[in-house]
Amino acid sequence: MPSSANLIPIGILGAEAMVDRVVKVAASTFPSFRPIPLLCPNEEEISRIALEAMPDIEVLLLTTPGLYRRLKAEVHFGKPVHHLPLTDTGLYSALYRLRADLPSTEPVLTIDSFSKQSLARIAAEIGERRTLFISYDGRTHPSAADLAEFHAAAYRSGRSHAALTTEPEVAWELRQRGVPHEWVAPTDSNIVVALERALLATETRRSKEAQIVVGMLSVDDFGKHVQLRSSEHDIQRLKLDIHRLLIDYVESLDGYLTQLGGDEYLFVTTRGIFERETAGYKTIPLARDLNKMLGLSLSMGIGFGRSANEAGTHARMALHRSKEAGGNTCFIVREDDTLIGPLEMSDPLKCDLSLTDSELLRQAEDAGMTPAYLSRLLADAARSGKLDYEVHELASVLDITVRSTHRLLLQWIDHELVDVAGYVKVPRGRPKQKFRLRFLERHLGDRGHNYT
Repeated sequence: MPSSANLIPIGILGAEAMVDRVVKVAASTFPSFRPIPLLCPNEEEISRIALEAMPDIEVLLLTTPGLYRRLKAEVHFGKPVHHLPLTDTGLYSALYRLRADLPSTEPVLTIDSFSKQSLARIAAEIGERRTLFISYDGRTHPSAADLAEFHAAAYRSGRSHAALTTEPEVAWELRQRGVPHEWVAPTDSNIVVALERALLATETRRSKEAQIVVGMLSVDDFGKHVQLRSSEHDIQRLKLDIHRLLIDYVESLDGYLTQLGGDEYLFVTTRGIFERETAGYKTIPLARDLNKMLGLSLSMGIGFGRSANEAGTHARMALHRSKEAGGNTCFIVREDDTLIGPLEMSDPLKCDLSLTDSELLRQAEDAGMTPAYLSRLLADAARSGKLDYEVHELASVLDITVRSTHRLLLQWIDHELVDVAGYVKVPRGRPKQKFRLRFLERHLGDRGHNYT
């Protein structure tokens, strides 16, 4: 990850399962955040845990509305506090999962945290007329024990067939008591919305929202494409078509575009808009449109900086890194000189290799891995979603001979960046070795190769 000193610390407080889920969404979708898990074994501990964490975080996100209400009632936190919202989508999902265990006629469900009015509206929207809901109407700030007893008592007395709860602690207690139930859990989209609100509430974000971002664009192999045109008019039309597409893209960023000459362009926008339009530095759809309409690819460099001059310098560095990676990709150089990339130029990355930290760069340099080699390996791994390569595949990616690749592999193995992953049988001769890029594997974490 980039230097943690430049990330916004956010506390994620709640039960372990939900905290882990929020941390994963934050890590994969919000590169500006440094999630800090705060596990709450029971509700009585919430105030102490939150107060102890306060000096180390800029914003706090609670995983359930119940924890939020309790914390707000007990302490004045002094910093932004948010919670995962209760939404229709979570309730729809829980009802769908529970439906197989319900009687076919007039099932009765107990439910907490949703008012009778909101339940009536939701039921009307989805045409759910046969299910009856019994809402919790006890204490204003019920404990998990209160809610569990409400559900269990209704089930034992035969007044309900199952329970719907928004609290994971209550779901656990109902499971122990043998009460059929479903947990109304937030969806990933709910989590993203809550994290967006939390991000916008931070002082750091507000100070960076209007920060200048400079982007540099270069059409890959533009000279070759020009040579294929039969006349000067065709060349001018190509340039006009490229310019038109770039204007449309920069307009979506509320930015300003200018041509630097030849095949290079420069645009200026703000950091807040750029982050939103790239879904948190995940994808640059511009190149997909350029390739589909004109058969061209782009290299892009994005620069962040404390001044326009610094942002422009970083954009040039990032563009150079994109070209070293073979084109059709994008890198970002942040204000602290850390690198983000490669960004996929059409669809979101297949694997989570989007953040390169300074420690990795140092290790690679010590092992004789030049920035050009590192960029190309990052870009190819991001496009293909694989980390295991044969020697000839690596040679092709690095654009060097097989002999030179063998020499580099020995250095990288000595520095524990690469190791032998296995062997591939061939019809004749000795089996071929496959090498695993271990230095990239740890960036995948437990998400493996399935990141989308």
